[in-house]
Amino acid sequence: MTNPPSLARRLGLFDAIAIGVGSMVGAGVFAAFAPASAVAGTGLLIGLGIAAVVAFCNATSSAQLAAQYPTSGGTYIYGRERLGEWPGFLAGWSFVIGKTASSAAMALVFAAYVAPAGYTKVVAVLAIVALTVVNYFGITRTAVLTKILVAAVLTVLVVGVVLGLTGSIEPNVDGLGSFTDSGWYGILQSAGLLFFAFAGYARIATLGEEVVRPERTIPRAIVSALGIALLVYAVIAFTLLSVLGPDSLASSSAPLVDLVVASGHSWASPLMRIGAALAALGALLALIAGIGRTSLAMARHHDLPSYLTAVHPRYSVPHRAEITLAVIVCVLVLVVDLRNAIGFSSFGVLLYYLVANLSAHTQDTENRRYPKVLQIVGSIGCVVLIATLPATSIAVGIVVVVLGVAYRLVRVRQLFT
Repeated sequence: MTNPPSLARRLGLFDAIAIGVGSMVGAGVFAAFAPASAVAGTGLLIGLGIAAVVAFCNATSSAQLAAQYPTSGGTYIYGRERLGEWPGFLAGWSFVIGKTASSAAMALVFAAYVAPAGYTKVVAVLAIVALTVVNYFGITRTAVLTKILVAAVLTVLVVGVVLGLTGSIEPNVDGLGSFTDSGWYGILQSAGLLFFAFAGYARIATLGEEVVRPERTIPRAIVSALGIALLVYAVIAFTLLSVLGPDSLASSSAPLVDLVVASGHSWASPLMRIGAALAALGALLALIAGIGRTSLAMARHHDLPSYLTAVHPRYSVPHRAEITLAVIVCVLVLVVDLRNAIGFSSFGVLLYYLVANLSAHTQDTENRRYPKVLQIVGSIGCVVLIATLPATSIAVGIVVVVLGVAYRLVRVRQLFT
């Protein structure tokens, strides 16, 4: 039996960091702060800190595992290798389903900012097709476009913060009230929602088969991308709360736009909209790449149809997996509105990282880079944040897991009969 074709190692450290930052900043800044403020008010700052601690624990687990298993698939592979086929499958299934919904959400967010009235879904589909084409022609194209998008988005965010803090409304730190006014349950719930904003570093691990010197590059890239994203989130969260206040932030559909308008710089609102659109585009680009590689890994182990194992002979990408994903996401965009899929996606991602932490905890001393206590804290954190997600998100997540179990039972039976 011949070995399946491998992907080419073409990504350096800066490429990997850019993909991680692009994955996180797009999802977090423009999508997660409003619902987090709705449940926690000013306490979302504490929620952000809790989410960051859990994310750091998860990131170190992913980094440690990626150094030992530098191949496509991320936690799907780690779970299989360390815990068994079922934990690995549940991690991969949760990631693919949850992030497919996130892809549709990011496409719709992008279109909401740039599409003329009545053409939102058409523009969303065009964005998916365009980014799939970019991914199709090689991971280096993906990395180049990601770096351009990340640079543009960070520039817009810096402008937004400066305008917000120097506008006609003086930031009111004293008027924010107590961080715990909404209670600790609300704070933990905000942490679960804000964790969605940190999930992008998983993309670096899923690209493990395409990173140069993965045992060094991936751990450094994961921790670096997380640190950059945390700094950006902390500054943005403080600025939004001190200028808009928790109530206005909670009801905002475009927080950065409202920030510059409230500070007397309405002329900058189109710039903020462009930044939001580019951020969503960057997140979508990384999502397509990450889901494609995880689908490839699952297909290689017969957890998804073998049709998806194909690697393009010239461009070294899982082209069938990416095209199939694009078709599914386009159908989702046309049929349902998934812009409110943050909670459901958080459920899947938290389950994914729970498997990562448990997998890293089983690694031996030779492959250990971080103390076991980080994996214990990360595991507990994932379970707590799952429990505090909105009931609807938990219910949908459980249904998805049950469907995955049923699917795999049927597939295993077919393979062995």
